[in-house]
Amino acid sequence: MKEGGVPLADSETDVERLSRELSESLEQQAATVEILNIISNSPTDTQPVFDSIVQSGLKLFPDALICVALRDGDLVEAAAIADRDPVRVEAWRRTIFHTPLKREYMHGAAILDRRIVDIPDVVDAPAEFSTGAQNFLTSGYRAITIMPMVRGDEAIGLLSVVRLAPGPLSNEQVGVLRTFAAQAVIAVENVRQFKALQVRTEEVQRLNSDLESRVATQVDELERLGRLRRFLSPQVADAVVSSGNDKLLSSHRALIATLFGDMRGFTTFCESTEPEEAIEVLQTYHEVMGRLIHEHGAGVDHRAGDGIMVIFNDPLPCDDPAGDALRLALAMREHMATLCTEWRKLGHRLGFGVGISLGYATVGMVGSEGRYDYTASGTSVNLAARLCDHAADGEILLSPRAFAALENRIEAQSVGELVLKGINAPVDVFRVLHFIDSVSGMDI
Repeated sequence: MKEGGVPLADSETDVERLSRELSESLEQQAATVEILNIISNSPTDTQPVFDSIVQSGLKLFPDALICVALRDGDLVEAAAIADRDPVRVEAWRRTIFHTPLKREYMHGAAILDRRIVDIPDVVDAPAEFSTGAQNFLTSGYRAITIMPMVRGDEAIGLLSVVRLAPGPLSNEQVGVLRTFAAQAVIAVENVRQFKALQVRTEEVQRLNSDLESRVATQVDELERLGRLRRFLSPQVADAVVSSGNDKLLSSHRALIATLFGDMRGFTTFCESTEPEEAIEVLQTYHEVMGRLIHEHGAGVDHRAGDGIMVIFNDPLPCDDPAGDALRLALAMREHMATLCTEWRKLGHRLGFGVGISLGYATVGMVGSEGRYDYTASGTSVNLAARLCDHAADGEILLSPRAFAALENRIEAQSVGELVLKGINAPVDVFRVLHFIDSVSGMDI
């Protein structure tokens, strides 16, 4: 324990965790691209695709058995299996897939109901799988996740990840399995189409060209999604990629709410403390703020040092940009009050202030190849930044237009006309005292 009762970080540091998560994400993307390329190069044979899927799965789930199986009437037959222990591979091939397709068996439920069957610990398996679970335990395994391979309205097979140790898979890991299962279905469908058209050379060439184009498109989308997520929230990046509408990102004028927030006393803190401690405080701060920004549906956020800029109503519209910005600001203030209390026990005197404006700005992507950024500029944006500079610890300051949009829902105190750097005329500024949240119906 640290002084003041604050728990020490886990043995894995935040930097190490971020590095590991980035490495895992890159591995998953690389595996996806590799399988797509094999699909493109194997239009008449599914086996290379299935082999690639289980081998990629073995890299991503090193302590598991990975199996692709296809439905064969009332049974399923293993098409590809990977495990670091060859004995387990043969045992799984001999025993598991000779049971009939019935709902009391886990693989039967996955196929017949076209649903994911996820059992973190077979000892605690639902009663509906009591028979199958007992057979499963005799094999020495404890956990299984079964992803059906669905084509149209039928399941043509399944992808299984079987573990010796109990425990659930993460949402990201389940997402990888869903992608692998979809790729297996694409491979099966491609082979079916090519066999039906094998005597028609021109059709085969057309389909192969189309498949290569689809693979190239998917690879391009993966790369583009990765670039967009550097400066857009995940949900906005997904929406832009799926819509295929790049005009959302081109330079344009938009009415946006802009929130600027930063820590009070951070510069002095950095000058008087050790670099490692400053980095630890900054990392905690950005983890908490990043989570809140995501939870409140902000379209774009930028962070530099202890400064945060968030915009609402672009690139995707929202009904109440000023209200959304204020809700985020209040959540930030609440969480920062808790953090600052803990930091004060360690001798760190820090605070947090926010400025919010509402107005038109020029928004879009700027930069050059490899260094693009999505940002907003204009007087309204500058005003939010200056209000943040002027805000004291715990203060949320509003521009006149932001106050007008929120006037019927807040209690605010006029700070008077302030002369702000970079703003031509004095500005009427308002301090938020009380907010009646029309979304939740709660007083804040």
